[in-house]
Amino acid sequence: MALVLKDRVKEATTTTGTGAVTLTGAALGFQSFSVIGNGNTTYYTISGQGTDEWEVGIGTYTASGATLSRDAVLSSSNGGSAVSFSAGGKDVFVTYPSDHAVIGSQGYVQNSAAISTDSTITAGHNAMSAGPITIDGGVSVTVPTGSRWVIV
Repeated sequence: MALVLKDRVKEATTTTGTGAVTLTGAALGFQSFSVIGNGNTTYYTISGQGTDEWEVGIGTYTASGATLSRDAVLSSSNGGSAVSFSAGGKDVFVTYPSDHAVIGSQGYVQNSAAISTDSTITAGHNAMSAGPITIDGGVSVTVPTGSRWVIV
């Protein structure tokens, strides 16, 4: 499926360990992960309430059971590895990891040279990447009619 980012997505979980987390509903004033769409991936943060446990990664939302898998850990309080979360409440929310930001403070903008997850350019929008770009096997980039993706 596609990598999807949405604003103000935040739920709670009490899941422990290193597996997928079961989401228990949107926080007041926020949307639930269902807006990401079944089978789509997103960037997430899990943060233990009242603990120093945290994890930022890429996960896949599954509507059946309202779960978020932890497919790739990008950074964490466990030295960049999956955190084995202890008992207690945790916040789970959509984020935009700093290492994946396209605007830098060094006077240049950078993008990855490889696309490793399916993605879709938003209908009615254009996209630009600095090339060369490789797209991993089995991965697709969808460019809707009326949109453009330019590689320079």
